[in-house]
Amino acid sequence: MTLLWLAFGLLLLPALWLLIAPLRSAQAVHASQQDVEANDRTAEQNVAVFRRRLESLEAAFERGEIDQARFDEDRLDLERSLLEDTAGTQRRPLKAPLSGRLAVPLVTVAVVIASVSWYQQRGAEGDLSLYNVLQEVRSNPERSLPMMIERLEQEAARQADNPNVWSSLFPLYRDSGQGAKAIEALERLIELEGRQPALLAQLAQTRFFVANRTMTDGVQALVDETLDKDPRQPIVLGMLGIHAFDEGRYEQAIEHWRKAIAGFDDPASAEALREGIAAAQRRLGVASDELETAQTQGPGIQVRVSLDPKLRDQLDDNASVFVVARDMEGELPPLAVARVKLSELPVTVTLSDAHAMSPAARISQVDEARLMVRVSASGQATPQAGDLFGGRDAVAVGDIDGEPVDVVIDRVVE
Repeated sequence: MTLLWLAFGLLLLPALWLLIAPLRSAQAVHASQQDVEANDRTAEQNVAVFRRRLESLEAAFERGEIDQARFDEDRLDLERSLLEDTAGTQRRPLKAPLSGRLAVPLVTVAVVIASVSWYQQRGAEGDLSLYNVLQEVRSNPERSLPMMIERLEQEAARQADNPNVWSSLFPLYRDSGQGAKAIEALERLIELEGRQPALLAQLAQTRFFVANRTMTDGVQALVDETLDKDPRQPIVLGMLGIHAFDEGRYEQAIEHWRKAIAGFDDPASAEALREGIAAAQRRLGVASDELETAQTQGPGIQVRVSLDPKLRDQLDDNASVFVVARDMEGELPPLAVARVKLSELPVTVTLSDAHAMSPAARISQVDEARLMVRVSASGQATPQAGDLFGGRDAVAVGDIDGEPVDVVIDRVVE
């Protein structure tokens, strides 16, 4: 931190120099202004002009070109004009060159205080300290999980209002089996960051496992709140699948896990859910490949997805591509969802009942569907600004062995 404040001091030096610079040149400016005023001949020039105009006026009067009344009026105008011009040339006395020197140190101190106060309010001193702690532990030859937790707990005591400290502590508590502390860290993080669906889902999942995979009233309340804010939240859906599997409700477990897969950006998590689906299918007495074949034999849509070359460099090759079929009225949940990587394009995807997210909304239930293809910059299922988009309306649902329907990703979500 000492180096940080030294750097701030170095950055302040140019600003302070600019504040002092006018004071250093004040003597030269004062002398120059004095010289200008001492050699100013404006008043003499105004008087000379007045005399010439007055002489012309008197000559005109003597020649009889104007009468006495006109002469008196014009002379009064000349005198009034002279007074006005002379008054405009009068200046206040110059102040001493160093008369405002006390304001300079005051402004300098004010700038320093304001800069330090602003950084303490809006700066990231706490995050820098947290980063130094993490780097220090990671570079320690004797590093261990307890050592990392101990150091982060010290940071939490020192900067209890820094959400990044609690977000770093939570997974360590969770991975070390300290469920109660993991819950406390999450609750503190939610206090600081607000009741975001992702944080509520983590809290619900942690409480679920701490309660030995029991759906307590508290866990259920968190699940309801999370799904109310984000019906596709993958962590909660995955947890609901586990709960259904434990109770022998294998069809519901498969349904929850399929929905969760569509929202996970982590390949490892998605693969774990697929293994869970396979286990649930075995419990039902149906082999995974048999179930998949049965579902893909029904009606569906083959989609050939490609990317407009103009948008090729917009997003990373690892960005997720969601291929979604919806009913034409938009009243049902997605009928089918498939997911690939941007690097796989162009690719042909088959949308069938095997890709349904809910038994109540399957592609075989409609004659036509609206296709929407979105490349997600964030990896989330919810559209966000910067995503790439393509679509096609009124696509017939039929034999999946037919000619693929072309969808080109050619727009950017604003």
